[in-house]
Amino acid sequence: MHIHFLDPYRPRVSLIHQLDPRVKLVLAIAFILTTSLVPFGAWPIYILLFTLSISIVIASELGVKYVLKRAALALPFVLAAVPLMFTVDGPALLTIPIGSATLTLSSTGLERFISIALKSWISVQIAIVLAASTSFPDLLVAMRAIKLPRLLVAVFGLMWRYLFVLADEVLRLMRARAARSGEFEGYKAGGTLAWRAKVTGGMAGNLFVRSLERGDRIYAAMAARGYDGEVRSLPLPPLASTAWLTLFGGLILLAALLGLAVLIWR
Repeated sequence: MHIHFLDPYRPRVSLIHQLDPRVKLVLAIAFILTTSLVPFGAWPIYILLFTLSISIVIASELGVKYVLKRAALALPFVLAAVPLMFTVDGPALLTIPIGSATLTLSSTGLERFISIALKSWISVQIAIVLAASTSFPDLLVAMRAIKLPRLLVAVFGLMWRYLFVLADEVLRLMRARAARSGEFEGYKAGGTLAWRAKVTGGMAGNLFVRSLERGDRIYAAMAARGYDGEVRSLPLPPLASTAWLTLFGGLILLAALLGLAVLIWR
């Protein structure tokens, strides 16, 4: 069974989709590294990086709203950087009394927090475009092509495929529970909160056991077909001249933005 909501790939006929997976992977990694290395408070560079990311989204034909909406899901994780606003030394913007202690919001801390939020948001946009414009098998082949450790690539591949196995087992359990749960019109289905927690815990344990059993069966089937721990694939053709130009052009542009940011906001 293929669980479509787990697969981020969105087939399109766009410039980004038609780009070689190796080029997309290298440029995406370079873009994220460049964004993370830009100094705090380099607002013009952040604007340029955001403009560049939106241009890439438009070229991918995925839809700006689709990408921005998904990228916003990562923003709650930025809350882990909230303490920076109160722990980094700098000019005080706001003082909040809490009993005998006070919290001081500094301009330097606020600058760092906003910078981290922008960096995370822009980086997630690029990661979404990469995942939505490149199928996962192509990503695995691209990882092998750029000499990532074979064991790491194999772990990525098995982990990704096993997510669908787990989702399939969850759907089976939910379908079985629904088939055994009578629901009468005018009456609330299910029991108390404690009863629901007990049922959910039992389903989680059952899922764990069934996943182990199915994992053993899958591995036995793979071993019977000659799997020895290494995922083999057909060799990729050499990069075309346009792919090389795109790769070097993108790397030069990112290096120029990073160099400008370091020189001015160092």
